[in-house]
Order: sequence, then structure tokens, then C-alpha cells
Amino acid sequence: MVSAGDFRNGLTFELDGNVFQVVEFQHVKPGKGAAFVRTKLKNIITGSVVERTFRPTEKVEQAHIERKDMEYSYNDGDIYYFMDQESFEMTPISKADVGDTLKFVKENMVCKILSYKGSVFGIEPPTFVELEVSETEPGIKGDTATGATKPATLETGAQIQVPLFVNQGEMIRVDTRTGEYMERV
Repeated sequence: MVSAGDFRNGLTFELDGNVFQVVEFQHVKPGKGAAFVRTKLKNIITGSVVERTFRPTEKVEQAHIERKDMEYSYNDGDIYYFMDQESFEMTPISKADVGDTLKFVKENMVCKILSYKGSVFGIEPPTFVELEVSETEPGIKGDTATGATKPATLETGAQIQVPLFVNQGEMIRVDTRTGEYMERV
């Protein structure tokens, strides 16, 4: 059990038959009345975000989220297959559960599979990935100081903005959390 006064960002807990993760929290001590904790919670199964207030002494049951490293093998239309690196079992995950989290992931990359009580609800790709630029306009020599960008298509099909000096066929590092170009590799 965790009291609301001990909430921290990223904490997961069960409430009313749902599993929530604390996105934001704020301890509020008004001039009159009792203190309370204002929170923004994300339902990890449905993805919806709700705001709720708690008394600091209110207790909730902490939920254990399992994070397991699995290798992305391939996709077969609407089903993505991940291989357990220890038992070599294949785990199918529907496209609805994946969303667009795999737009920067290519085959044989290791991702974290998030599950709660054996039910997979999400995937965390590696924070940084190295991908080849498959299509972009040719780079112009000397265009490094302006900070201007141009669209580029990566080998996974994802489209991002890259600096003008990046050419087709080059390997770049991408931050999967923001979808931003980091550097050439």
C-alpha cells in the first residue's frame, strides 16, 4: 500500500479496478482546510489521462508492472511478434497494443514489453536508435550553421526533420521518445 502523500512520477497503482501511472503530482496546502494531493493519472491499459485529488493519508494498492526485454522479430499485418531472449518463445502483440511506438524500431532490436498480470499493454523501444536515411533531398555543402531542417524518410518508413547537411544513405541517431534527429553516426 502507498499513501497519496508518497506519490512520485512514474508510480503505478490500482484504483477502482484500473491501473494508473502518476504523470504529475502536486502537494497543495491551502490557507484554509486540509492539505491534498492533486494528480494527473494515466490509465496504462486504455491510455486515457484523468485528473484526481487525494487526501495525503489516502492509501492505494501499488501495481507491479513487469518490464521484459524481448527482441522484435517481424510483423504479419496487424500482429507483431517478439521473441523472449531466454526461452526463445514468440509473443504475438496486436497492432492496437503497439500503436506507433515501433515506427523507429527495425527487426532484431530489443524492446521492453510492459505487462500487468500477464496482459501486455505497451512497448518501450530503445531510447536511441541508429537508422539509415532512405530518402531525402541532397545535402548542400556549408549548410550547417543555419539550423534549418528538411524532411527525411528513414529505413523503417518513419518521417522526421533532419538538418540540411544530412544526405540519403547516411546513418543517423534518433531519439525515439521525441522523434528528433540527434546526430550522424
